[in-house]
Amino acid sequence: MNWIAVALGGALGAMARYGVSTWLFQASSHKFPYATLTVNVLGSFVMGILFVLIVERSALPLEMRSLWMIGFLGAFTTFSTFSLDALDLWQNGDLSMALLYVLVTVVLCLLAISSSIWLTRLL
Repeated sequence: MNWIAVALGGALGAMARYGVSTWLFQASSHKFPYATLTVNVLGSFVMGILFVLIVERSALPLEMRSLWMIGFLGAFTTFSTFSLDALDLWQNGDLSMALLYVLVTVVLCLLAISSSIWLTRLL
């Protein structure tokens, strides 16, 4: 059953990432990878909430971990695209933008997951 939950969550997460990325790509400048940054920060925030609810508090069934944390968020967030975006900025001669993107992504994702864990624990 976990395999099916991961597969279903992965399909939903991939479609959600595609939707968010398409929308943000059309709405923003194409120089900075806002879409990838957004899905990674948002995914980190949601991961923190789900971690507290599923793992720490058992407020949701453990099977939800396979569906949402592994499947959905595994497909929604994307380290490979983040890496490719950073490399593309670097190879196109924008080393400062590449370094800024890496720093901003890592810092915002850490802030997102830590703040969502903190906020969810308060509830």
